[in-house]
Amino acid sequence: MNNTESVADSVFQIGPLAISTTVVTTWGVMLGFMLLSLLLRVSRPSSRLQNLLEAVVVAIEGAIAEVLPPTSVRRVLPFVASLWLFVLVANLVGLIPELHAPTRDLSATAALAVLVFGSTHWFGIRDRGWRRHFRHYAEPSVILLPFHIISEFTRTLALAIRLFGNIISLEMAALLVLLIAGFLVPVPLLMLHVIEAVVQAYIFGMLALIYIAGALEPTESEESAMSKEQP
Repeated sequence: MNNTESVADSVFQIGPLAISTTVVTTWGVMLGFMLLSLLLRVSRPSSRLQNLLEAVVVAIEGAIAEVLPPTSVRRVLPFVASLWLFVLVANLVGLIPELHAPTRDLSATAALAVLVFGSTHWFGIRDRGWRRHFRHYAEPSVILLPFHIISEFTRTLALAIRLFGNIISLEMAALLVLLIAGFLVPVPLLMLHVIEAVVQAYIFGMLALIYIAGALEPTESEESAMSKEQP
């Protein structure tokens, strides 16, 4: 039984295109974020809610500032914050009865990994230009070019498989415990799920942030050029 049959069961079809439960759940998460954003924009939130939202933004901004230079924090903040919040909510969807976390489907985590891959090059090209950005693949020697290219694809694959494997193993472990012990231990099990969902979302976001930071860091040739320009 492959991954499509066991996890991403088809809900309906649009012509030859089958819409799976993963796609529907992902759409639901995105729609929830859109509605929440519109609601917060048209209505004035309470002071407690506003303080909570500001605390979340400040915490994410602080985590980004520990990795990136101050000039790049505001530029990367919208993407990384959106990625963090989406992965967190997607992981927690599995707590809702009759629903599964979209991140337990390899196709969903692969799409997120490809998004991180594209954003890494987007920020790098935007910051340094495409010539200087792609030049670092041939540094310090052009012999390392194929190894740098292979590493780009392998780390993207590892990013997708890591999140997929952790979430699906978490849900399978929870199912086994419920089958063996019944519903006598629901609270500790739910707490384990919440903690693991938060940890996996944090790891995924931090890895994406590290990859972006690597694209924004100056290469050896750029560092030597800047040192020569300094008096």
